[in-house]
Amino acid sequence: MKRRSSEMQYVVCVSNAGYKASLVVRRIYKVVPDREASARGLLRVVDESGEDYLFPDKLFVAVELPKAVGKKFAMSNREHR
Repeated sequence: MKRRSSEMQYVVCVSNAGYKASLVVRRIYKVVPDREASARGLLRVVDESGEDYLFPDKLFVAVELPKAVGKKFAMSNREHR
């Protein structure tokens, strides 16, 4: 998956092939920057538990959220810590 900008923070899962127990198709996930993983075609995403995991980047598409939605997501992430 190519990142459109270095500020991309969220992706949507478009396939959970091989990871049905871990990923939900059409769910939005927060991205944790990881250059080493990216160089290997992997993406580090945060799940509902707040833990981050590596998955093949081809399972995701970058999304740009409206500012209001991004703020709500950020607030929600802080509440789960």
